[in-house]
Amino acid sequence: MKIFFIEPAIFLSAFAMSLAPPLTTQYVYRRIWEEASNHSIAFQSNISECQKNKSNPIFALQEEVQKKASLFSLQVDISGLIPGVVATFLLLSHSDHQGRKLPLVLSSLGTLASTVWLCLLAYFALPFQLLIASTFICALCGNYTTFWGACFAYIVDQCKEKKQKTIRIAIVDFLLGLTTGLSGLSSGYFIRELGFVWSFLILALANGINLIYILFFLGTPIRETPSQNASMSCSEAFKNLFYRTYMLFKNTSGRRKFLLCLLLFTMVTYFLVVIGVSPVFILYELDSPLCWNEVFIGYGAALGSASFVTSFLGIWIFSYCMEDIHMAFIGLFTTVGGMVMTAFAKTTLLMFLVRLLFIFTIMPLSVLRSMLSKVVCSTEQGTLFACIAVLETLGGVLAVSAFNGIYAATVAWYPGFTFLLSAALLLIPAISLCIIKCTNWNEGSYTLLVQEEPGEDTSDR
Repeated sequence: MKIFFIEPAIFLSAFAMSLAPPLTTQYVYRRIWEEASNHSIAFQSNISECQKNKSNPIFALQEEVQKKASLFSLQVDISGLIPGVVATFLLLSHSDHQGRKLPLVLSSLGTLASTVWLCLLAYFALPFQLLIASTFICALCGNYTTFWGACFAYIVDQCKEKKQKTIRIAIVDFLLGLTTGLSGLSSGYFIRELGFVWSFLILALANGINLIYILFFLGTPIRETPSQNASMSCSEAFKNLFYRTYMLFKNTSGRRKFLLCLLLFTMVTYFLVVIGVSPVFILYELDSPLCWNEVFIGYGAALGSASFVTSFLGIWIFSYCMEDIHMAFIGLFTTVGGMVMTAFAKTTLLMFLVRLLFIFTIMPLSVLRSMLSKVVCSTEQGTLFACIAVLETLGGVLAVSAFNGIYAATVAWYPGFTFLLSAALLLIPAISLCIIKCTNWNEGSYTLLVQEEPGEDTSDR
């Protein structure tokens, strides 16, 4: 018997995905510290052996480790850029006709392979530079944006009403927040009590169970049409995918095309800033004057993940009294405030309080995904989410790399500069949202417009 609930797969994937970055970042930080100082760090000690006194020789060492860790993260992200973009576009675009399970299975398989590689890396104490290989392997099968794009398309396939789409997507974000909050809270205790080998093994186990669920229990809401594509060569299939993406923008009215491009631009620019700066938080917290250990970093990650839950609650409550675009404005401007406050956070208490301003950070992403799904036809949902996932993959890697590079270049004179820059860059999607608002955005009118246009799509093909 097949199950048509994607939520168990989302839960397991979110657990593994949210636990992997703090574990990997701190593992790399420890290995670089050990190589630079020629001695290991005890698990019960402060993870960075942080010094606040600039005259202490350890202070110069920790600045060097900060730079090396940030630059290595940049190299890891770039290694998966090209294969991740190609795999994401091919898998998600193709899912409109072949079903959503293929991208779900392949991306889960790649994630499982990468976590098994991390286990071997930590167990045999292999050179940490081999982490680049795990990123490349994962990207070949489609990375996390492939998985989430397929999940959102799977959910949209099952939703018939426009409000149901918004709420259902918000529920996914709520589930993500609940899971990532728990895993973030426990990440420090995983490192302290179990060490890195067993922690990576737990990730591999979660990914393995997730793959089994998708393969043998998850149903497919879209009828597969293998006969239509079986005779196609690889080159013909690839051209067909680009053709469907081209037709997504071609067979629309000028107003809807303008709105579609503007919504994509708004969502991607917001996503780039939020995702790009997120890895910098851990390095910022490890450095002076905060000097957090692995447990405090876990607490911070848990509070940061709470934004998924609070964003869901915000959407659920605000959807009864305001339009989607107004909810996006609320999430965007509170995030700007959080970035500015982070740049000046010098105490543990203030750094925890910063998380209060990030309570609606995820809300614009959920709302903009829902708005985008309302301005395209039901047969174009996979292509739409493929475009989103490709843009997120390509832009996300570039953004993370850029922010890591900026942090490495500015950490010596002002570590908070990266967050001030993020706040300034968030003004770009804010201006874009203002333009959308000035076009007299109305959900009902665009939904009716979409219902009138499918005939044009089929006639042109």
